[in-house]
Amino acid sequence: MPLGMVGTGENRKIIKVSGKDTTRRFLESLGFVPGAEVSIISELGGNMIVNVKDSRVAIDSELARCILV
Repeated sequence: MPLGMVGTGENRKIIKVSGKDTTRRFLESLGFVPGAEVSIISELGGNMIVNVKDSRVAIDSELARCILV
């Protein structure tokens, strides 16, 4: 399921990062790689703050759809 469908506070493991090549490389540079643990800290208006690899990252709903958990 896409990361955008995960509830606040839930921990999930990243299965796959999809999208265009530039989008995938950008997300991987932020730490969104297969096998990494990710959790939603907060969500507001489709934008979310997530915890990945001990870092807090803000992403929008379009990027969240590219991250499959």
